[in-house]
Amino acid sequence: MFDLKPDDDVYWCTADVGWVTGHSYIVYGPLANRATSVLYGGTPDTPGRGRWWDLVDRYGITILYTAPTAIRTCMKWGEQIPAEHDLSSLRLLGTVGEPINPEAWMWYRRNIGHDHCPIVDTWWQTETGGILISPLPGVQATKPGSAMRPLPGVEAAILDDAGLPLPRRDAAGYLVLTEPWPGMMRTIWGDDQRYREVYWSRFPGVYFAGDGAKWDADDDIWLLGRVDDVMNVSGHRISTTEVESALVSHPRIAEAAVVGAPDPTTGQAIVAFVIARSGDDAGDGDELARALRGHVTAQIGPIAKPEQILVVPELPKTRSGKIMRRLLRDVAAHQELGDVTTLTDSTVMDIIRDMLPTAAQED
Repeated sequence: MFDLKPDDDVYWCTADVGWVTGHSYIVYGPLANRATSVLYGGTPDTPGRGRWWDLVDRYGITILYTAPTAIRTCMKWGEQIPAEHDLSSLRLLGTVGEPINPEAWMWYRRNIGHDHCPIVDTWWQTETGGILISPLPGVQATKPGSAMRPLPGVEAAILDDAGLPLPRRDAAGYLVLTEPWPGMMRTIWGDDQRYREVYWSRFPGVYFAGDGAKWDADDDIWLLGRVDDVMNVSGHRISTTEVESALVSHPRIAEAAVVGAPDPTTGQAIVAFVIARSGDDAGDGDELARALRGHVTAQIGPIAKPEQILVVPELPKTRSGKIMRRLLRDVAAHQELGDVTTLTDSTVMDIIRDMLPTAAQED
């Protein structure tokens, strides 16, 4: 996936070394493949927001592997920051952790890769032990937002609710693995039964990843996020990833997180939390919320228009950069918050909870 050339490449995976990406793609993988690997223990904005790009410039990093959330944060800070550094050493870019929306993919390619670096959008899980779906650089033409196809030796399928292959392309279904793969998990330590129930009971005989996905007309795979994050609005199944991508495609928005909240009329209502791009004065948020509702309606359709849009200063994220949508669902449903100990900054949820009652409502 990374087209690694051990004698020439300087490889950097920006993940937290304590998370599974850190084990596999910071320590074991690079060491096993004789890579020159950068290990960094700081944040992207200390001592300044150009920290990452200073490191790329200083060490001549050629392969950069990071998360869509980090890319969107850099978008929020502005393209002028990476432009202050020499990034010409980069020859390949990677993403990991969640589906990347096309707008962030294009920003990454244009401002970090300067339109010449291929991007490998990788899908895998802690449970799979390594990447299973990804474009191969130099082999496949990539598409902004698509993880493309299973790697050689990996067999994947997308099933409907009845466990049958999807009857048509572009329909959302459940991503499963139909054959054993290198590095697969064999149990959960001390709890074989839980392993069977969680991963093998939904569709007997195949591994259920817990993610939604769809094929496109070219038989390439588009990940739609966790099936827990699929909202049911008036009988329509809507992916949070789809709505988030529409929001981030608006020129004033840097990041977005979307959740479903209980609604007595529609079953679930769409609640969006957005961060404006650097330098954008969102004011009280009402005008921006109206603009965003119209934008989502134009991009997807009126059924996907958020009921509430809250402009927030930050989103709840883990140290590895993942957005904790579970906590946003709790606060949108006015429930007690779950565990916040894995957050980089737990006070973010206090700020969001205080702001939510005054969130912009639909006119």
